[in-house]
Amino acid sequence: MGYFTDSGASLPSGPDSRHRRVFYFYEPTIGDYEYQRNHPMRPIRIRMTHNLIVKYNLHRHFQTVRPFPATTEDISRFHTQDYVDFLSTVSPQSIEGNACFRKLRRFNLDQEDCPIFNGLFDFSQASAGGSIGAAAILNRGDADIAINWAGGLHHAKKREAAGFCYINDIVLGILELLKVHRRVLYVDIDAHHGDGVEEAFYTTDRVMTVSFHKYGDGYFPGTGHILDTGSGPGKNYSLNVPLQNGMDDDSFNSLFRAIIQAVMDVYQPDAVVLQCGADSLSGDKLGPFNLSVKGHADSLRFLRSFNVPLMVLGGGGYTVQNVARCWCYETAVAVGVEPDDNLPYNDYYDNFGPDYSLHVKPRHRENRNTPEDLELTRILLLEQLSRLPHAPSVPFQTTPSTTEVPEEEEEDLDRRPHWRHPFRTEDSDSDSET
Repeated sequence: MGYFTDSGASLPSGPDSRHRRVFYFYEPTIGDYEYQRNHPMRPIRIRMTHNLIVKYNLHRHFQTVRPFPATTEDISRFHTQDYVDFLSTVSPQSIEGNACFRKLRRFNLDQEDCPIFNGLFDFSQASAGGSIGAAAILNRGDADIAINWAGGLHHAKKREAAGFCYINDIVLGILELLKVHRRVLYVDIDAHHGDGVEEAFYTTDRVMTVSFHKYGDGYFPGTGHILDTGSGPGKNYSLNVPLQNGMDDDSFNSLFRAIIQAVMDVYQPDAVVLQCGADSLSGDKLGPFNLSVKGHADSLRFLRSFNVPLMVLGGGGYTVQNVARCWCYETAVAVGVEPDDNLPYNDYYDNFGPDYSLHVKPRHRENRNTPEDLELTRILLLEQLSRLPHAPSVPFQTTPSTTEVPEEEEEDLDRRPHWRHPFRTEDSDSDSET
């Protein structure tokens, strides 16, 4: 049984209706890691997503790749060496003594938001390796869309962890894209502001960041004011879309499409990175919005229609069964098929009761985003964009040699491929989460 709609029709693919070549990065061990007991961030959600994808037979529509773990050299392209060295050697058994305590405090590692857990660095290497590999595939021109649901950890800073994030795989992926592409657009639909990515590219016009997020009421991370627009050469290349509780599909997608259409017209990016944090879904344990799965996926559907190389990443999301639903459906959107709403039997079937359906329906809750406020936000951001030159001219870097990325079928995922990253060939109201 294929578990697609009776018509078998593809989703709208933009003006040319062109088939998309999709690569999907997945590390089979990713679900084995655990931050600590009762921690909101649960890597098993990625395994649940993958299991749903396979049971829907979506894997027949894309090329599966097992990412090679990012090395300390790869990660040090953004993060400081002392931070990377510490992450690569620390363990729960080693964090005793005053010297280690000072380092934990310096790097913002604690037992609540960013605990030290067994396999921490292996987990981070897998996440970062997937995003670097996705960028390399796009750079090589072998894919139109590259997916890494283990990525999207947007809060990590240059020398510290934050909001459940240790290594900023997004920044590393964008740095890889910049080897080939002159301009990269980063779009973030997580309920939390994409502060780590914005900060990394705040002073350059080669990356435009656009973050749609809850702002105010002490909501983590507390950044992302609409007047935070960039600095120096990056002035006006950071766009922040502050939102309030109860954001629904119609309000969100109307605003999203208006802003992103203008961004695409003005900035004309050569590649796009979309962070699909699922804590913006209705009913998320730590998110205040009220989006359905289809409403959330509309952002991906819209960006897909521009036919620009697209990297799709995960992010936040703490009601794990809904995260799996969302990212499974968005994988279907990426490949251009419409899966049936009735879930196929899967390894986590009991978690999806009592309705056992793919889609999350919005709850009855007040939308505190008034039409007047949303219209003012739209006007202010369009005015910001109007101050930019169309398609700014930037120095074009020499294209590096292509990266060999192994292509593997589902049954080959237990074999570790050997390939080299291009880095090695060149000189709701929580106060913290992804």
